[in-house]
Amino acid sequence: MNDRFFDNWSTQLRKGMLELCILNAIDGTRLYGYDIVRRLRETDALVVSEGTVYPILSRLRREGFVETTIEESAEGPARKYYTVSEKGHGILARMNECWSKMKTGTDKLKQEG
Repeated sequence: MNDRFFDNWSTQLRKGMLELCILNAIDGTRLYGYDIVRRLRETDALVVSEGTVYPILSRLRREGFVETTIEESAEGPARKYYTVSEKGHGILARMNECWSKMKTGTDKLKQEG
């Protein structure tokens, strides 16, 4: 029973963090979808798949937080590249600040407990 609780909790935590992680992964650079997935997979705790990342990228684009360009590739089909938009930089700064406060508060509670 405790394993099921933990698995559900960690899944929800990962889902909540993915937008932040995706925006941080492409902040200051230009990456295509699969490169973003590879970057995220470097963080063991995230456990992401392409089927999870692409819908989030689409939503971030619809919200105006990322911009896309399509470029031909010598290695296969054209690739869609993602960059953080000006609007995206604003929300990313707020998200990083919120995460920092949450992490600091959580660490404090853990130390005090």
